[in-house]
Amino acid sequence: MNNRDTKNSVLSVAQMAAADQITIAELKKRGKSGADLMEEAGLSVVREITANFQGTNALILCGPGNNGGDGFVIARHLKEYGWQVEVALLGEIDKLQGDAYHMATLWDGQTKPFDPDLIDHQDLIVDAIFGTGLSKEISGNVKDVIEKANGADAYRVAVDIPSGIKGDTGEVLGIAFKADRTVTFCRQKPAHLLYPGKRCCGNVIVADIGISDRVIEQVEPDIYLNRAVNWRNSMPFPESDSHKYDRGHAVVVSGDMIHTGASRLAAVAALRVGAGLLSISSPQDALQTHASHLTAVMIRRRDQLVSDLQDQRLNSWCIGPAAGINQDTREAVLNILNAGKNAVLDADALSVFEDGPLELFEAINARKKGKCVLTPHAGEFARIFPYLMKLDKITAARNAAKLSGAIVIYKGADTVVAAPDGRVAISDNAPATLATAGSGDVLAGMICGLLAQKMDSFDAACASVWIHGECALEFGAGLISEDLPKLIPRVLKRIKQMA
Repeated sequence: MNNRDTKNSVLSVAQMAAADQITIAELKKRGKSGADLMEEAGLSVVREITANFQGTNALILCGPGNNGGDGFVIARHLKEYGWQVEVALLGEIDKLQGDAYHMATLWDGQTKPFDPDLIDHQDLIVDAIFGTGLSKEISGNVKDVIEKANGADAYRVAVDIPSGIKGDTGEVLGIAFKADRTVTFCRQKPAHLLYPGKRCCGNVIVADIGISDRVIEQVEPDIYLNRAVNWRNSMPFPESDSHKYDRGHAVVVSGDMIHTGASRLAAVAALRVGAGLLSISSPQDALQTHASHLTAVMIRRRDQLVSDLQDQRLNSWCIGPAAGINQDTREAVLNILNAGKNAVLDADALSVFEDGPLELFEAINARKKGKCVLTPHAGEFARIFPYLMKLDKITAARNAAKLSGAIVIYKGADTVVAAPDGRVAISDNAPATLATAGSGDVLAGMICGLLAQKMDSFDAACASVWIHGECALEFGAGLISEDLPKLIPRVLKRIKQMA
């Protein structure tokens, strides 16, 4: 990611807290305070409510920290708008501290204890209980209130993050408030993007409350939303005088005669994304099958793979899609890596190392040239990184990238791309229709095609994941994997027009 746009940064809970403190310190120099920041935060939620929902009765659930302070601001301004507002406070006002206590004293109505019966007959329920400040499971009366709120016929708004969601991981701590809309501040947090937390957030709105981009740079974000602005300048669009040999020669390794479709999906995707030439390395029994299906794709004999690896023109290799979980695949992966080729290892090329992943990692780390991208879904990730499965997705992907020495694309509805140096990008543009047989093969082929054109490996991974999602969005319902390569040119055209 060569052109990081801080507007697309995703902040951890600690980074957001640091940004708050830097901003408050700057406000104090101008005669203001943290209360001004809290006022703006609460007002931003009120603006979203009044612009998108009409009602008369509101219940504001306030917790014992700053999230609860935001709730008191919301209650005060909704009342000024003519709403009938009830406030439920977890704890007592006298035990609130700092800006939260100040905002509670400005509320001129009653505060009631948490009680599930308060949920009845509300048009709007605002969750300002915990936000990001939760580290243990919700239980007892709070759990009962949230459970009843989730089943109520009311519009539900969460302040910052739905209560019950761990801010850095998206983990649900027992139970979580299920919002129709979440209003967060300054930047999204990992929990807005990672499942299962994302499922509870509804429509996420990022409100500007006056924290500057300069402050965000100071907290040094290292997680980003996967957006074209971050890698579009390194996209290898052909120049007017370029020819096919400038754009690399990609090779996809095929499975046997009855497992050829996956490699063809990858091959066509690599061509569509711009690879100058494309070959399929085919076993003897599949040669005729490939020959009858392919035109622009050349066919090479699999038994000549070792000699093909000596050809410097064949610079980018993809292996794994239906390659077979067998010794031949294992040896081919190691040969490709040892030859210093750009390598995309997908599916079977990962699973075949389940019993000895360290051999794979050593081969990747021993290379002096060539880029490597691993593309595991959750099952494949568990096979080669079983000891990382208890970690959250971002930490697991980071550790996997550092250990393996490769770019790791930890696939899913919340795909995370991680680099060995700690960079992370989270994709949020994949529709549910992308969960279809063969779509991962298309993704692997796209990465291979971009690597063939000498694109930076992290950028190539991020670009491929984003384009993959955009193709699915373009097509809509009824998508099958064969539809995806046809839409790549349309998405590439959009990217080019962004520059």
